[in-house]
Amino acid sequence: AALNCIRKAIRLRHLTSRPKVVLVSDSPSLVKAITPDLSEFAEVLHFDFELFKGNISNYNNGLHNLAFRVKDWGPAPRWVAFVDFFLASRAKYVVISGAHRRVGTTYAQLIAALAAAHSLGNSSFSFLSSFQSDLLSGGLRLQAGWGHVWNRFSGPLSCRHQSSQCAVTPLLPPAWWDGHWQSPIRRDIRRLATYGVQLSSFGTVDEDYLKSFCKSRKAVVRTVPFLL
Repeated sequence: AALNCIRKAIRLRHLTSRPKVVLVSDSPSLVKAITPDLSEFAEVLHFDFELFKGNISNYNNGLHNLAFRVKDWGPAPRWVAFVDFFLASRAKYVVISGAHRRVGTTYAQLIAALAAAHSLGNSSFSFLSSFQSDLLSGGLRLQAGWGHVWNRFSGPLSCRHQSSQCAVTPLLPPAWWDGHWQSPIRRDIRRLATYGVQLSSFGTVDEDYLKSFCKSRKAVVRTVPFLL
């Protein structure tokens, strides 16, 4: 799916020469797997932190052995994410986000936004999201968490059973408290309810309930005059 999305971006930009593609991933196995196929039509750039490891990258210092961080961000030291970020943000034509879980994460959004700023005046710059078939089998309900563009489209109205999708993505997507929810999942409906936001399965908000909820939570300050 990611390869097809890259090919689509090359066609849309009418790039006839061999383009440069920067690969950023927290899964080293993905980089190794996709590079041979990608190298057939593009020049692949990838930052190999193994060539720049020093004392700060020593895994025995205990800073990089937290299991939840390795699961979320991969085995590379944390500083590598900054190098990848600024390297990828030099993209001239397109930023493509693809993943097994969250597609269009905050990290990818910030890369795309900075790349667009560098390409200010280039109206053809695009931010695309690549979805493979397993993410589309049940719509977008498998997109876990809040830190991605597509959470407001994850509910029962999202498209199902597609082989892949290369979707144009907004550079400045609305946050969860802003804009219209197209099709929320039940978990987000329950979560927003704790903030007084009553969402329907079609993404509509009960504004009257929200106002009454805020009014009920508002601290009332009473002043009592004293005659001295």
